[in-house]
Amino acid sequence: MSAFDFQPMYGGAHYDPEPAGGQVTRLDLYATPDRSGTAVATAGPAARLGAGKYRFVLPDVPPGRYWATATFTPTEGAQPVTDASLRLDLPNGLGLVTSPEAVADELGVPLPLTPEQRTALETAIRKAQADVVGYLHRPVVPRIVTLRAVTPIWAGDLSDPEAWPLPDQDDQVAVLAYRAQAGGTYDVDFLVGLNGSAEESIVRYVTTHAAESERERPGGVGAAGRRVSSVSAEGQSLSYETAPAAGQAGAPPTIDSLSGLRRRLYAPQSHPARAPWPYSSGRYRRF
Repeated sequence: MSAFDFQPMYGGAHYDPEPAGGQVTRLDLYATPDRSGTAVATAGPAARLGAGKYRFVLPDVPPGRYWATATFTPTEGAQPVTDASLRLDLPNGLGLVTSPEAVADELGVPLPLTPEQRTALETAIRKAQADVVGYLHRPVVPRIVTLRAVTPIWAGDLSDPEAWPLPDQDDQVAVLAYRAQAGGTYDVDFLVGLNGSAEESIVRYVTTHAAESERERPGGVGAAGRRVSSVSAEGQSLSYETAPAAGQAGAPPTIDSLSGLRRRLYAPQSHPARAPWPYSSGRYRRF
């Protein structure tokens, strides 16, 4: 069973229907982009995770790509609004920052995928993802930390992690969901760590390099789609084009494009070293 987190859009902006008496009512999955005919599956109503964030629990469906419509009422008594811009690659929640369907798109492999193709592409994704983890010195799949029956530090934006008495974390922290309990307390779920699937640079790197590794692997998915530059007169030999060089249009991203997400192992000092006591004061002098 998979879950899909939905942020309603209304009037060209992110919108939260529940405080105005509205509700996120249903999600319909279709097998084709035109979203016509009978829905493959339906889920809803969605549970509110926090301000403007709602979660659908999806029924079990065959793995693959689905096109979806989400329906919600913006305010109490208003006409339902339908968002027909959603596309889901299921199942999700497998610890992958991208999907086999996304890699297949990169390779030009038509959908749906066979089970063998899906397994091969998932393996290629995990290999590319492992390279990213090794370079960044940190996981790219976050973990969930839950605090139960806690009181917010202030009555402000409860989606702000600093509003909660969470022990110091040497990592990124985001509020995933909060649920009101008796006595004015809350149960709060935090997402701790780097969420690679939400970082476009990581998703692009893993998708592109998983595709290239399969393209170059003998017998790999999409290997027949390698770039042919020339064929001998007798047709007995082929020459293949290499990928564009780094910096050229269409070139795969390099691993150092992710340098801004690396875990820092030290903090550089912004002031010169001072002499030991008693030859210096107890304070730093700024220059």
